[in-house]
Amino acid sequence: MKKENLIFWSATIVIALFEGVMPALTSQTELAKEGIRHLGYPEYFGSALVVFKILGVLVLVIPKIPKRIKEWAYAGFTYNFIFASISHGVVDGINGHTFFPLIALGVLALSYFYYYKLNYNKS
Repeated sequence: MKKENLIFWSATIVIALFEGVMPALTSQTELAKEGIRHLGYPEYFGSALVVFKILGVLVLVIPKIPKRIKEWAYAGFTYNFIFASISHGVVDGINGHTFFPLIALGVLALSYFYYYKLNYNKS
């Protein structure tokens, strides 16, 4: 149980840092705004995305949040990573920016797998 808990929290903290803390601190920089424009999205989309990322991270890291809401947060991040990968692939072609969201998706999947194992497979 200790190993599962360590893996779950390690993966979840990585997601929280990359999807909650970093966007919260950098979303209003010119580089972030240009990144959103470069992909063809309006500037308000980036702001909305940051709000939902922060809310999603809070849902994942606060233990008292109901399981069903956590499931929705995992689903939201999954869609986010898949569509980020598609957006980068379509606009920039296949490169590192295309695959980074898929790596993050792998970390999210690890977090979800161990979340499920810790919360639903209690014998």
